[in-house]
Amino acid sequence: MSDDKKYWYNLETGEVEQGFESPAVDRAGPFDTAEEAARAPQLMKERAQKWAEEEQARDDWGSGSDR
Repeated sequence: MSDDKKYWYNLETGEVEQGFESPAVDRAGPFDTAEEAARAPQLMKERAQKWAEEEQARDDWGSGSDR
């Protein structure tokens, strides 16, 4: 499926869009379904938390810390 047929979350309006309706800087995606796009804020939060945890684990590696 090409990106113009996928769904995007508009960061400015909070609306789900199909295709390239708004400027790239205002979009998160692409997503395969409108439902996934609607969950974009939660997905971004979950991914950011996971990345922060992975980064912390790398920073702690070899330090002798049991965190």
